Amino acid sequence: MAVAFIQEFTIVDGDTSTTNYDAIAAKIGDQPIQGLIAHSAGFDHDAGVFRIFDIWESADDLKRFTEETLGPLLEEMMANDPNATPPQRETTYELHDVIQG
Repeated sequence: MAVAFIQEFTIVDGDTSTTNYDAIAAKIGDQPIQGLIAHSAGFDHDAGVFRIFDIWESADDLKRFTEETLGPLLEEMMANDPNATPPQRETTYELHDVIQG
């Protein structure tokens, strides 16, 4: 069953830089990621957040990517950058339907 994965980072003091996101994205690269259907990232100014929204083929694919790739990169960034903060909101839920255009 496909799942959605959402992370939200609060915009602090109007800062809309994407330095941390861009650094992680560069380390992940642009090669295909097993199980990833779609990835998006952008600012929702009405909600006051930078939101990452992914669609994964399964919870297992998401878990593997998080444990093997994303998690270690985030841990490294957090250890090396005292200003880096974890997402204020992170959630996953099963999707009823996914339509690809």
